[in-house]
Amino acid sequence: MLDRYARGLFTALFTPLARALRRAGVTPDVVTIVGSFGAILSALIAYPMGHLFWGTVAVTVFIFSDMLDGILSRLPEEDGSEPVRTEGQKAWGSFLDSTLDRVVDFVLFGAVTFWFLTGGGRPDLGALALANLALGGVVSYARAKAESLGLEANVGLAERSERIVLLLVFTGFTGLGLTPWVLYGVLWVLAIASAFTALQRVALVRAQTRG
Repeated sequence: MLDRYARGLFTALFTPLARALRRAGVTPDVVTIVGSFGAILSALIAYPMGHLFWGTVAVTVFIFSDMLDGILSRLPEEDGSEPVRTEGQKAWGSFLDSTLDRVVDFVLFGAVTFWFLTGGGRPDLGALALANLALGGVVSYARAKAESLGLEANVGLAERSERIVLLLVFTGFTGLGLTPWVLYGVLWVLAIASAFTALQRVALVRAQTRG
């Protein structure tokens, strides 16, 4: 949902940077890999040590690469023509991006889980973060499996953008002193929305295969 509304804004913001990267010879795959591993390392280093705010700042900087690589891949050539990419290159880029997105998602929720189960002293929050990790995996898998069968399953309240944005915003604010009970409520809402999204995707696939 957020993707549909924010894409235009972020495209306008990041297109100049994407052009500069193109001139420097940087490929979309490089942006995807650097951004993903930057987010992963930031989460693995900062969150388990309890640096929730600064960890969130670092992760957010790298998360923006998820938008930047797509903008870079769609930039027209210098003469204004459409970007030249083979079907194989497009398929590889999509596969790499989706795969690394899943790794980033799991690490973010896993690192938050670890902190609250250990130094954070809130096993209830840790358990909820773990539940969201599992439910997010089911939501992503349902869509991937449906598309592998030639079906549609791109529906739901809690897609990836919503899950990541809410986790980062409220984890960061918790690091600034916001009561953890707010994050507790947000994680409950996310868990319920993710479960509902998974059911929506199952129902949509069932409707397409009925009869």
